[in-house]
Amino acid sequence: MATLSSTLTHPTLPQSLSRTLVVFLKETEYEFLKSLRLRVYTLSTIGFPLMFYILFGLVMGKQSIGPVSVTKYLIATYGTFGVMGTSLFGTAASLAAERGLGWLQVKRASPMPPLAYFVAKIAKGMAFSAIVVLLLFLLGVSFGGVRMPLADAAKLVAILVAGSLPFSAMGLAVGYFVGPNSAPAIINMIYLPLSFASGLWIPFMFLPHVIRQIAVFLPPYHLAQLALGVLGAGQHESNWTHWAFLAGFSLICVGIARIGSQRDEGKMYG
Repeated sequence: MATLSSTLTHPTLPQSLSRTLVVFLKETEYEFLKSLRLRVYTLSTIGFPLMFYILFGLVMGKQSIGPVSVTKYLIATYGTFGVMGTSLFGTAASLAAERGLGWLQVKRASPMPPLAYFVAKIAKGMAFSAIVVLLLFLLGVSFGGVRMPLADAAKLVAILVAGSLPFSAMGLAVGYFVGPNSAPAIINMIYLPLSFASGLWIPFMFLPHVIRQIAVFLPPYHLAQLALGVLGAGQHESNWTHWAFLAGFSLICVGIARIGSQRDEGKMYG
């Protein structure tokens, strides 16, 4: 009876849940701060999209692409490019490095929930994606004459930030199968061709016919089309098709990452 009374008076489930939430938040905070202090990561993933936007959007872009100005169009495409970079490098490169250092073994041996490690990396990718997109907007509005309704701007930011999830999943899949030294090169071999073939550097309608046929099977194309659709500059395809493709791609990548995780555990405990 005393046990039942103490259980009712001091329920363990809410306390356990709150402690777990604190662990998740702390892991996310430290993951973000760690990446923020890593200049190689911040300067490259944030700097490259901004540099390209300044060169090709603000300096050279005085024309229009379809119904929108170049400065507005490139917020969507370079935003997608930036989201890819922050997500892939933020998950794949760091996961490969931490695997090489044995940090994952330490994490597994600790009482921290295993999911917190991966949630922190995904949340970090989303946070840096938001920074990239907001800085692109700031440049466009301040120097490129970009004007759009606040609701459309918020929708565009939300789509691009949500679009970091498939690429974070992709980064986890890659990070489990590459070494710490080879990870940056392999990520670039994936990241840069995908960006070009998806119409992020050259507008989709100007790509060669063969590449346009390939682009529809690439995840950056679908995210870019969702973003461009907000501006009225996409290929006018169904949004559900794009979201379904990205969701399916994410699930495949999570499955591959799971296989990699089990393989690592087998090496550790086998």
